[in-house]
Amino acid sequence: MDFYRMLRDVTAKAIQPSDKPLADGTVTGLRLHPTKTKGRGVWKLRYVSPVSHLRRDMSFGVYPDVSIADARLLANAARSEIAKGADPKDVRDSAKRSVKHSRTDLTFMDAATQVHTNLKGGWKNAKHQDQWINTLTTYVFPFIGSRPVNEIDVRNIEDVLKPIWLTKPETASRVKQRCSQVMEWCWAQGLVSANPVSVVHHLLPKQPSTRERVEHYPAMPWKLIPSFVVGHIENADNVTRALLLFVILTAVRSGEARGARWSEFDIDQKVWTIPASRMKAKVLHRVPLSSPVLELIKKQKNVAKHILVFPSPTGKILTDMALTAFLRKHKATSDTPGRCATAHGFRSSFRDWASENGFANDWAERALAHTIREQTKAAYYRTDLLEQRRHMMEAWGTHVLSNL
Repeated sequence: MDFYRMLRDVTAKAIQPSDKPLADGTVTGLRLHPTKTKGRGVWKLRYVSPVSHLRRDMSFGVYPDVSIADARLLANAARSEIAKGADPKDVRDSAKRSVKHSRTDLTFMDAATQVHTNLKGGWKNAKHQDQWINTLTTYVFPFIGSRPVNEIDVRNIEDVLKPIWLTKPETASRVKQRCSQVMEWCWAQGLVSANPVSVVHHLLPKQPSTRERVEHYPAMPWKLIPSFVVGHIENADNVTRALLLFVILTAVRSGEARGARWSEFDIDQKVWTIPASRMKAKVLHRVPLSSPVLELIKKQKNVAKHILVFPSPTGKILTDMALTAFLRKHKATSDTPGRCATAHGFRSSFRDWASENGFANDWAERALAHTIREQTKAAYYRTDLLEQRRHMMEAWGTHVLSNL
């Protein structure tokens, strides 16, 4: 899989009517075909039918109503049918005829349940599976759950979204997207003649911009970290202190640290390799191990007789509240008035330190495992700059422990 050629929203949103179809590097044959409207495209999967041996195109709806992630899930499901020797388009057409014949009074709740069943097989995260249907249960089913899908119009969708559109914009956007998925499925099944969600924005007020509503994680100013470490972490003599020091020294996300396994570490090569399955961007990430980190994990090896480096007392992964509670208890200073520093905020502390101490932007961004959003720039990267980052992480470790 070529992660550097993955289709991203920044590219898809810029698609022009005159452009060629945009290929997605994660599923063979999946392309976004331009429409007459900028920023909108039709998802199509080109494949060779294992039944007729002819080349066919299978559509999955319109972007952005059908997101990149959902198009990938649908395309992967179709590829699974092909692997079984079935033509996915024939399978879908057969299901469409069956549903149209026997379920003309299908309710929105029934349709949502079916869509959830279809999609959850492609989600590895059980929490996300539950969130998808729970969001609809909370915000949608009380309004239109029992209504037949062929009776749902744009005003019904407006009634669902309006109470949360401005007060909970992130939630409202997710609700809108999931409602659209359900109605797109109904449209594909021939149960409705259009997707009313696609035009509901004309009836809703403008939401605050993403920049206006983004709330950054409170971060400890980097110059204060050495004092905090010597005052509250020092010898890292329990799992919470050891984990927090590890998070600070490596600048990784707390979830990546909490789930760290001994099998991921190569002490001889001084590198920790986090598999793609545990990374936010689903791309393998290598972390150079500085001298303080090596000392810390060697010490932890003597006390953690477990597959996890930082196990809870019950042997399971520590919850994200472990570090939060510790930082609140010790009143960790942050750059946000009235709030304590967060574990995630130490990544921001590291980023500020790197910038103010003359380290290359690319090194710092690689250390944080940030996705490269500029497609043209991303295409030229063929290295994660591991060796270049070693010096930077060693210097960061020296700073963090400078008061010990």
